[in-house]
Amino acid sequence: QVQLVESGGGLVQPGGSLRLSCAVSGSIFSINNFMGWYRQAPGKERELVARITTGGNTYYADSVKGRFTISRDNAKNTVYLQMDSLKPEDTSVYYCNTVRPGIYDYWGQGTQVTVSS
Repeated sequence: QVQLVESGGGLVQPGGSLRLSCAVSGSIFSINNFMGWYRQAPGKERELVARITTGGNTYYADSVKGRFTISRDNAKNTVYLQMDSLKPEDTSVYYCNTVRPGIYDYWGQGTQVTVSS
């Protein structure tokens, strides 16, 4: 059984930083896949925040470019999201995702990030 366990969410003041982690356990082929972070605020659709391939190619939503950094440790099947210069509009539940198109698509349970003074 595949599980994605997220950690690192919490409450932070505007301008602060948080680092999210997501560890993938279980039998899963970690090659040729995408690992990423999505977020969903109340009343809004889930949106892609950042994604990284096995080879390290990255994608960022325009709203987080220059502030967030995604990375992964393939040996540990773990993906990270370093979030700097946080804004109140970054407040959301953040979800970890790992997908190998046509093969599997798994999600974490979500972790709350709240940016408020």
